Amino acid sequence: MAVTSTIWLRVAALLYSLGLLHAVLTVVRRRERLFRVAMAGFSFGSVFHLVSIVEQGWADGRCPVNNFFETMSLCAWILSAAFLIVYARYKTESLSVFIFPLVFVMTMVASLSKPWTDLDSPAIRSAWLISHIVFALLGYAALVVTAVAAIAYLFQERELKRKKPHGFYYRLPALGTLDDLVARSLGAGFVFITGGIVAGSIWGVLDSGTNWYVDPRIGIAFLTWAFYLAMVFFRVAAGWRGRKTAILSIAALVCSAVTWYAHSRLQDFLQ
Repeated sequence: MAVTSTIWLRVAALLYSLGLLHAVLTVVRRRERLFRVAMAGFSFGSVFHLVSIVEQGWADGRCPVNNFFETMSLCAWILSAAFLIVYARYKTESLSVFIFPLVFVMTMVASLSKPWTDLDSPAIRSAWLISHIVFALLGYAALVVTAVAAIAYLFQERELKRKKPHGFYYRLPALGTLDDLVARSLGAGFVFITGGIVAGSIWGVLDSGTNWYVDPRIGIAFLTWAFYLAMVFFRVAAGWRGRKTAILSIAALVCSAVTWYAHSRLQDFLQ
């Protein structure tokens, strides 16, 4: 990937990060005050992204889909362009909670095609890895809380339908309290897991160069984040509650357990 093309791509990722911020605030605070700012940043980011793709294709004399990073970049831009077209036609903001973070992460990954040799040192690599681990652990803890609260919600809901609920029913919080706990823990977990993905990706490119993405642990971590993103979208945009949220929470918890196992030997990299 050409040097200037990479620069434009990183500028695009920076502008897309406004969309990520909007999604995070929407999930955590359940408000959409930053949508116009995020939409403007997303639109300009899409323009810089297109410039990066065109410049790369012009420099190479071919369609820029020759490797993983170029393909990821093109797919991210297609998603951004598709969202802008849909929004121009239907003026719907609900998809932004899903599209903004997804495009940002895909573009960020694509922008890591060039190793950052000027930032490469054992201390910096260790700092990014520790940040990744801390964010991931906080995210998994929030996911456990989300799953437990969702299961308790289901139990509470089932007991309400019984004429004689069990004694344990009266020890549980009210449905409204459980639903609020699910929403808050889900939002916090999404923030932490996203931070872990960003820190882990940067650590990967510093530690392994452009081959960092072939590490299966990285792939599993992205899969866990994808589950989280799906939960956030269905919860915020589609209004999923109760049983559907519980199923997604359990699936994401299983995926995070696999990720935990895959990362169980990360301490080797800290030595």
